[in-house]
Amino acid sequence: MKHFYIIVNPQKDKELVLTKQMQKYIAEHGGNCGYQINQEYDAVEIPKETECILVVGGDGTLLRVARDMAERNIPLIGVNTGHVGYLCELDGKNVMNGLEILMEGKGYSVEERMLLTGYLVNKTGQSGQQVALNDIVIHRSGVLQVADFIISVNGEYLNTYSADGIIIATPTGSTAYNMSAGGPIVDPRAELILITPISPHTLNAKSIVLGADAEITVEVAPRRIENDEKAEVSFDGEHVGILTVGEKIVVKKAGTRTGILKLSKLSFLERLGKKLQGYTG
Repeated sequence: MKHFYIIVNPQKDKELVLTKQMQKYIAEHGGNCGYQINQEYDAVEIPKETECILVVGGDGTLLRVARDMAERNIPLIGVNTGHVGYLCELDGKNVMNGLEILMEGKGYSVEERMLLTGYLVNKTGQSGQQVALNDIVIHRSGVLQVADFIISVNGEYLNTYSADGIIIATPTGSTAYNMSAGGPIVDPRAELILITPISPHTLNAKSIVLGADAEITVEVAPRRIENDEKAEVSFDGEHVGILTVGEKIVVKKAGTRTGILKLSKLSFLERLGKKLQGYTG
């Protein structure tokens, strides 16, 4: 590889010190590399010949860039400069070694990760579609009471959850909020969709694993006499809208995918074992 581009979170790379060091290293080794700030970057300005986007920040920054760049088919690699970044392959200590591997053109692989796409259907019509790499979350809003969520799959009623919310996750997102809510962990390269209730108010409420061809509808059902239930919808943690009683969101597998560059030779099971040790150790 010779053509790189950096999207940087300036809150995680003060005065762009690491970003400029990376640019210098790439230039000194015969490559080229521009950069933009993540809060204000324009994807159109990223050159067509770009072979790799280096995302400097943390998992949140990487998730946003993955959504914004879904149509460009440029592989991403995260450079973690904050707290523990489970999606980030590099950090400030090993980033130059990582750049060396990438520029040599060997010793790395690209994992293709599925995305979710979804849109809201409310009283004013249908919203535009957006994508998520980790998950789409529908969470009760307003009054501190449980909400009822009606789940349908491919037009067929599946279940009604009384819960604080519903997580619809990709395999990549299975180790994020889904795992914290008690959902299953799956290989990030798998092709499936997970539905996990958040703090369900029944003892037998379980996660559901569906095929990647499923189209999922989540509707906010009436529970109070006032019919004033509301649910906030977020894509990868970013707020996108509010649903009221009778309104819904439709979610399915996106037609595009995100390539995540991997330098580590650890298998998924080895990486998972180390991650779980971090939770219990």
